[in-house]
Amino acid sequence: MPSPWSRRAFVRTAAAAPLAAAVGGLTAPAGHATAAAGGQATGAAAEFAALRAKWRELILGIAFNPAAEPFRTLLARLGTDARGHLGAMAPASGSLWPDLVWADPDPDTDAESYAYSARIVTSCARLNTMAQAYCQPGTGLTGSAEVREAVLAGLDHLHSEVYNDGTAPYGNWWSWQIGAAQSLMDTCVLLHEHLTEARIDAFCRAVDHFVPDRVFDSYTGTSTGANRVDLCRGVVLRGIVGENPDKVALASRALAPVFPYVTSGDGFYADGSFIQHRNVPYIGGYGAVLHDGVGRLMALLRGSSWEIGGPDAQLFLDTVDRAVAPFVYNGLIMDNVSSRGVSRAGTSDHSRAHPLMASILLVGQGASAEENARWRAMVKGWLRRDYHQPALSNPGLSLTRASLLQALQDDDSVKAAPNRSSTVCSTTWPGPCTAARLGRVRVHGGRAHRPLRVRQR
Repeated sequence: MPSPWSRRAFVRTAAAAPLAAAVGGLTAPAGHATAAAGGQATGAAAEFAALRAKWRELILGIAFNPAAEPFRTLLARLGTDARGHLGAMAPASGSLWPDLVWADPDPDTDAESYAYSARIVTSCARLNTMAQAYCQPGTGLTGSAEVREAVLAGLDHLHSEVYNDGTAPYGNWWSWQIGAAQSLMDTCVLLHEHLTEARIDAFCRAVDHFVPDRVFDSYTGTSTGANRVDLCRGVVLRGIVGENPDKVALASRALAPVFPYVTSGDGFYADGSFIQHRNVPYIGGYGAVLHDGVGRLMALLRGSSWEIGGPDAQLFLDTVDRAVAPFVYNGLIMDNVSSRGVSRAGTSDHSRAHPLMASILLVGQGASAEENARWRAMVKGWLRRDYHQPALSNPGLSLTRASLLQALQDDDSVKAAPNRSSTVCSTTWPGPCTAARLGRVRVHGGRAHRPLRVRQR
């Protein structure tokens, strides 16, 4: 493998490199500058610009005080992480960072190839961290031209080397269709004004290659449940970044099979169960991802030409009360619906619940006024009664989710709701053989063949 370039040399010379020429250079103005100079942007362009601005808010958070906790600490940590990525970035053939070599000498779908494809996702995530540090206040890197140019050069290198429409995927399908696609499009939204049309086209063609329209042809395989929502998110963002209404329309329609209740396989059941991987109760894992993904897309597309609604969408909204709330108790989510998530280092029943609580607030924005008010009161009650590991002290909580929960905590018009029962409430879900029993002091939850008990500490 050739010796890696220094990061500064890479950024300094990339503008003249053939790679930069191939995707439009590093420092040209945004792709719609011509339209803006011409006078008035078209209605379609204005709508896409508004959607990008809304997604920026969903990535970065809004209406928080960067000098107040927990945001001061979260922003400082973001800046520290981004500065570390910036300093270690050393583009070379097959990598952007020496510890993240993605070039697989024997590409296939074995465990070794899974590791190589995962490094593509991690590389995209590091670039996204740097882009967020550039956009956020209080990071020490806010508005840094060096950070911006490093991210843009890194995106070009990633595209030239691996994430392009000429690469055959290897390793884990998820890395190419969901992980890298989402992170790449998020970064493109954050730095959109600094992207040329040629670069936008190149990155969008890469997503089209790895996430072709046919992934939505049938609701089977890896295109169900939470995975379908993640696929839709990537394609919706690809449409917004590339201003392609057909892509946004396709992905918003492709959410439809997620909403109706199922009688077998993955999805929500009429009894309130949520199943992923064919037979695993999973509202504390994949179900939480699904709720976050649908909530974000509902919030993003509300009021647009592609708003998500209808009677089937109401079925999804009903799952907050039927599938989520029974398993959350004072800021924790029961282990019996979190599957392998309980084994992940650094997580707990509380830390798994906190993002889901913020997702309920997002979902509520697309619900009726009565539902939204009731859910906000319910989440505020969980926030107030979580003495063991308060959500706003969770170091792993994203700025967006922290800002949603902090705004709720500070909203004096919302009164914290009590527990669903002040004595005892027992519920069973025949589909996944799952039960929950809420009492004054402790929570019991379990699948019929493997009883578990979660104690409020």
